[in-house]
Amino acid sequence: MKCAVFYGKHSLRVEERSTPDIAPDEVLIHVKACGICGTDVHIFEGDKGAAEVMPPTILGHEFSGVIVKTGSAVTRYHAGDRVCIDPNCYCGACEFCKSGEVHFCGNMIGYGTTVDGGFAEYCAVNESQVYPLGAYTTFAQGAMTEPVACCLHGIDMCNIQPGYQVVVIGGGMIGLLMVQLAKLAGASRVALLEPVEKKRKMGQKLGADVCIDPLHEDVKGKLKEAGMGWIRTVIECAGLPATMEQAAELAGNKGTVMMFGLTRPDAEIAVKPFQIFQKELTLKASYINPHTQQRALELIDSGRLDVESMVCRTIGLEELEEILGNPKMRAEGKYIVSPEAKKYQSKIG
Repeated sequence: MKCAVFYGKHSLRVEERSTPDIAPDEVLIHVKACGICGTDVHIFEGDKGAAEVMPPTILGHEFSGVIVKTGSAVTRYHAGDRVCIDPNCYCGACEFCKSGEVHFCGNMIGYGTTVDGGFAEYCAVNESQVYPLGAYTTFAQGAMTEPVACCLHGIDMCNIQPGYQVVVIGGGMIGLLMVQLAKLAGASRVALLEPVEKKRKMGQKLGADVCIDPLHEDVKGKLKEAGMGWIRTVIECAGLPATMEQAAELAGNKGTVMMFGLTRPDAEIAVKPFQIFQKELTLKASYINPHTQQRALELIDSGRLDVESMVCRTIGLEELEEILGNPKMRAEGKYIVSPEAKKYQSKIG
């Protein structure tokens, strides 16, 4: 099979490997679509992502495809099934798993991080991590299930109540998902802070009540003009120290600041304890996607969540290294990798 193998910082090679063998409890998936995540970019840049990566490894943890082979112990799936995966496989036996905090599992297996993932034509996956795609869900949409599941965990932690006013900082794929999820949670008004005009327009299309250019506009003034006074929730999705500090500034009394964006491991922010005290702020962060994969699938298949408008292109494995190393290209939107593709495409079914 053809695959893209990560060998270390700024080193990704497309090569031929043998198709993986499968264990009795595994299925072999013919990958049809795999999203490029910010975690993949961090790993490519030599930083730690959500899990430790030991090269050489095939990255890619947001993927969907068709089962072509099942192990002897697999009972729930068959060849021909259209599926996506939850890439985080927990042991079920450690202290965290037994306490219900499975996403802190000390023995976690991560497809696309600790073991080979979806930037390949085929991937072997444990049956426990497989989810059938809904009747109306395309492969491209199925590949977006994992990021939606991560966003759902973050939204749950925000505890948005009907009528709350919410600010989302950053209009990339994650920020645009958060705009929609905040509205679905009952937010009366949602503001999006994003310097790129194209992304602001997309945010407006997807339900943001006001879109602000934070580099050239008075953010607090614009929020006031939009009738947004008591900001109860601020969700930071840019992953920058400056925007995390801004989130605390914008949050109102009893507000929740969700630091969702992934920073570099050594990044630091300036915390103002008096500000936290005076407004009784709650600072939170959200880690991966415990028990939210099925809900993500249901939302996507129902059509209540748009996960495709922010996809700019489908590419082949040969273009993957260029995208990972080019921030200007990534700023255009979400990229989907189709391992079978030879050239840039527009869509994948």
